[in-house]
Amino acid sequence: MRSIDETLNALRDELRAVESALAEPDVASDLTRLRDLSRRHKELAEINNAWNDLKAVQEDFFTAREMFNESSGDDRELWRDEMNAAEAKIPELELNLETLLLPRDPNEGRSVILEIRGAEGGEEANLFAGDLAEMYRRYSALRGWKLEVIEERESEQGGLDEAIYLIKGEDAWARLEHEAGVHRVQRVPVTEAKGRVHTSSATVSVLPEAEEVDVDINPSDLKIDVYRSSGPGGQSVNTTDSAVRITHLPTGIVVSMQDEKSQIQNRAKALIVLRSRLLKAAQDAQASELGDLKRSQLGSGGRSEKIRTYNFKENRVTDHRVNLTTYTLDSVLAGSLDPYVDALLAEKRARQLAESDGR
Repeated sequence: MRSIDETLNALRDELRAVESALAEPDVASDLTRLRDLSRRHKELAEINNAWNDLKAVQEDFFTAREMFNESSGDDRELWRDEMNAAEAKIPELELNLETLLLPRDPNEGRSVILEIRGAEGGEEANLFAGDLAEMYRRYSALRGWKLEVIEERESEQGGLDEAIYLIKGEDAWARLEHEAGVHRVQRVPVTEAKGRVHTSSATVSVLPEAEEVDVDINPSDLKIDVYRSSGPGGQSVNTTDSAVRITHLPTGIVVSMQDEKSQIQNRAKALIVLRSRLLKAAQDAQASELGDLKRSQLGSGGRSEKIRTYNFKENRVTDHRVNLTTYTLDSVLAGSLDPYVDALLAEKRARQLAESDGR
C-alpha cells in the first residue's frame, strides 16, 4: 500500500504535469480540456498548499523541541511556548489535508438548478413553496451568488406552483445539495378560519447545472410541443404559443417552460433544465452500478419523508438528518441558513472520513 508521503509526492508531480498542460497553446481552444485541467489544478493546488502548511508547522515544532531541549532559564520557557503553539496547530492541519484527500464530488464547483414545488397541503403548500423560494433568494444574496429565474408559476393565492432557479457560485453546489428533499411546515394557514395548525409540505430538488459538453442531446430524441402560457386558475396570459414542453423520448423526462414571452427563450431555458436532469440521472445510474444506490431526493413528497420542519407557532426549525433544532425561524426564512448547512457539511465530512478509515 502506498504511504501518505508517496501519495502526496505523486499528487505534487501530477500538479506540475497539469501546470505544464495548461501552458500548452492548443489547450485554450479546447474548452472541455481547459475546464477539466483547471478544475484538477485547483484541487491539486489546494492539497499541495495544505501539505506545505502542515510540513512547515511540523518543522516549527521539531525546531522548537530541539531548542527547548538545549536551552535553559527564560529561553527554555519561550521555546516551550513555541513548541506547544506549533503542536496545537498540527491536528487541525492534518484533518484539513485528510479531508482534501477524500474523493471529490464530481459536481463540486458547478452552478445549481434549484426546483421548488408545493406538495401535500393544497394551496397552503404552494404558499410555503413561495416562502422557501424567498428564503433561497435571500440566502443566495447573503452568499454573494447570482440567482437567475428560469421559471416561476404563481398559484391562485399568491404562492408558487413551481419555481426553478439557476444559482451561480463557486460553492453553490456544496452548500445547497443537502437542501434537496421534503420541507414540512406547521402553521395556521391563511385559508383556515378556525385557527387550527395544519401540516403541509413542499419539495426541493437540487441539480448540478450541466454544460453542453457534459450531456450530448440528439435532437431526434426530443418531442417539442408549443402552447399558450397560462396563469393561476388556468387563464391564458399570452396570445401566442410561446410556452414550450420538451419530452426526452429515451428517458421520458419532461420539462415545461412558459416564463418568457419568447418561444425561443423558453426552449433555451427548458434545455438547460433538461440537460441538468439528464446529468443527474446519469450520475445516479453510475452510482447505482458501483453499489452506492442513492435514494431519490424527493420520495413521494409526503410529509412523513421530511428532511426539515418549520414550526411557526414555536418559531422553530428542525433538521431531522443532523438532529439540529434552533428557535430562529424568522432569521432562517430571511436567509440565515448557514448553521444548518454547516452542520450538514460537517456530518458529510465525518461520514466520509469514517468510510475512508474503514477501508
